[in-house]
Amino acid sequence: MKIGKLILSAAALIAFSVPPVLAQNIHQRKVSQQDRIANGVKSGQLTPHETAKLERQQRSINHEEHNMRKADNGHLTAADRRQLNRRQNRASKNIYAKKHNARVGH
Repeated sequence: MKIGKLILSAAALIAFSVPPVLAQNIHQRKVSQQDRIANGVKSGQLTPHETAKLERQQRSINHEEHNMRKADNGHLTAADRRQLNRRQNRASKNIYAKKHNARVGH
């Protein structure tokens, strides 16, 4: 009987730990994108105009996340996470494209 309780406890622990892990990944993704933008500015790969555009895109994603969390008592649904991930994928491609387009900023 103790093994059954242990298995149930482990399953419950895993089930309840998944959302915070996913939320942490969303947070880490935002931090990573910001770091990539900052590195592009520092290296001169991004012009001021490109930087402003990328920052606006990140701000928009952050605003959308805030509204999603507000609508669901501070939580993100699976659909919310998918949508944010799609937007961050697009933003990531934009960061790469702007950093590698041969325009130089100072």
